[in-house]
Amino acid sequence: MNLLPKSSREFGSVDYWERFFQQRGKRAFEWYGSYLELCGVLHKYIKPREKVLVIGCGNSELSEQLYDVGYQDIVNIDISEVVIKQMKERNASRRPQMSFLKMDMTQMEFPDASFQVVLDKGTLDAVLTDEEEKTLHQVDRMLAEVGRVLQVGGRYLCISLAQAHILKKAVGHFSREGWMVRVHQVANSQDQVLEAEPRFSLPVFAFIMTKFRPVPGSALQIFELCAQEQGKPVRLESAEQLAEAVRERQQYAWLCSQLYRKAGLGSVSLDLCDGDTGEPRYTLHVVDSPTVKPSRDNHFAIFIIPQGRETEWLFGMEEGRKQLAASAGFRRLITVALHRGQRYESMDSIQAELSARVMELAPAGVPAQQQVPFLSVGGDIGVRTVQHQDCSPLSGSYVVEDVQGDDKHYFRRLIFLSNRNVVQSEARLLKDVSHRGSSSVNGKKQNGGDLPAAPGQSIDKSYLCCEHHKAMIAGLALLRNPELLLETPLALLVVGLGGGSLPLFVHDHFPKSCIDAVEIDPSMLEVATQWFGFSQSERMKVHIADGLDYITSLAGREVRPHYNVIMFDVDSKDPTLGMSCPPPAFVDQPFLQKVKSILTPEGVFILNLVCRDLGLKDSVLSGLKAVFPLLYVRRIEGEVNEILFCQLHPEQKLATPELLEMAQALEQTLRKPGRGWDDTYVLSDMLKTVKIV
Repeated sequence: MNLLPKSSREFGSVDYWERFFQQRGKRAFEWYGSYLELCGVLHKYIKPREKVLVIGCGNSELSEQLYDVGYQDIVNIDISEVVIKQMKERNASRRPQMSFLKMDMTQMEFPDASFQVVLDKGTLDAVLTDEEEKTLHQVDRMLAEVGRVLQVGGRYLCISLAQAHILKKAVGHFSREGWMVRVHQVANSQDQVLEAEPRFSLPVFAFIMTKFRPVPGSALQIFELCAQEQGKPVRLESAEQLAEAVRERQQYAWLCSQLYRKAGLGSVSLDLCDGDTGEPRYTLHVVDSPTVKPSRDNHFAIFIIPQGRETEWLFGMEEGRKQLAASAGFRRLITVALHRGQRYESMDSIQAELSARVMELAPAGVPAQQQVPFLSVGGDIGVRTVQHQDCSPLSGSYVVEDVQGDDKHYFRRLIFLSNRNVVQSEARLLKDVSHRGSSSVNGKKQNGGDLPAAPGQSIDKSYLCCEHHKAMIAGLALLRNPELLLETPLALLVVGLGGGSLPLFVHDHFPKSCIDAVEIDPSMLEVATQWFGFSQSERMKVHIADGLDYITSLAGREVRPHYNVIMFDVDSKDPTLGMSCPPPAFVDQPFLQKVKSILTPEGVFILNLVCRDLGLKDSVLSGLKAVFPLLYVRRIEGEVNEILFCQLHPEQKLATPELLEMAQALEQTLRKPGRGWDDTYVLSDMLKTVKIV
């Protein structure tokens, strides 16, 4: 028996609905959910004593169930004579006060202002099948009639899937009439996919259009979204914002349905936002482990990442999260990152907040009442203290924050909020300047713990946090005779200051070094000086300039300076490029020739490369090789970074044993008493995996 129309246009046909109800008989047909699924929103917006008109009632049991719980002043209309006859027979004795009338909702026979509520369950969706002129004219007549029969203060309550063209029409029509427009989500895809016969992958919404008395000359328009039955409505500025918010919830519902039906969808991530502000509060990554054998208790778990640790490889990179999920032993693991600027009370409060929402992302097979385990590192939510926040015209918004690492050390980080999961600069803080007693977690005081002092003087300048900085320093071994580096002049050019850790380390550990640092953003010099312990001296000067212009100027001088070492550690401000470090112009061959012209013949050009586009990376390496025939590559484990060491003469090539010997000699020199060298990492290890291109 075929109950579906050949074309969606037939939904607007009287003949189609007559055939539909004749074939279906007396079995109720429920569009978009039963009374139990919708009663929360219906009771919120309909009072028991109000007079209600149900348009396009069909043979749904909705009116009957409303009647049975006290809503007895209900009039039902439908275009199908067959269904009206069925409904009259079904309700004549049991519900005598409820009436059923055959009537066209585009030409209703009721007087003006006859009802306080017009209830529409799927009827607008059935009529508005396309955006052709004839269809739109019919819908205009329908909505005009709804407005005519409603009293001022009355509500048009329309249950809909809120497809884009339907939302646009309904919101546009009633907002132009000066009505208040609210869209209320009443069901989600997870409710439906758990059923034996899923109906939709889209959530169901209620449009609540409240009729206001016309005010001549008033252009006031009110748009609200209520995401949950008990949620607080969020006021939006325009119909476009409302449509975008609805679309986001539809995409989330579709994602939930896909995650329920099948595992292994690839990399899936989403933000959960604060219901009041709309700001991201949690970032979730869904990681499936198909190789994990299913058992009763290993379907699903949630992993809370402590604050400040979301940038670590294990939590911040896809491969790291896969490793975490495999070691945890669950078929599906959801990692949860906590956002800066949000307040979190405790691990228990986070669990309570997330429990209902994360169940929407559960795979098939999870028992409905099963308690999902919440996992973490150390059992707490970590410490993150924002020390400084500002906005630079060049770098955008940024924060300087202190976080606690796995070894209980505190670290200071510079984060650009345009790329909030990447640590731009990092420095370890000295333990002996910590304040014992109270610590701050999102502005809340906690007893115990160490909170590092804010001033830049608390920085441990002997320690390099960033793995790529360690590798760049190890590259100095390519200068040969490393034991002489501390006794002979070393001219160094660093493009890209950040927090200043790299040039500061060279300055403090190589007493004969003279360093020129180039930084395009003056705000970064202020940050480095105030928050990362950086300071200029006779041997270290910062030049506020574009690195391209600065090097071009040096190369154009009649008497050029020559550097033993040139380092590029500069990021791109354009996130659309496949290479985020350095900007592409820094590896153009004409510019590389200028770099070559200011490098000593035995010098080394060291470049931090972050490039996800393999074709582009090959092109960069070829271009570098054309200018610098000797090219070494050192991949940073667990990161996208690769450190390139470039030299001018192939005969300078060192085999791996020789290279390691040079690095060890440099390390031994730096470890001599009084040098202040931190011995927690080994320079020679930085060069063990170097390859010659």
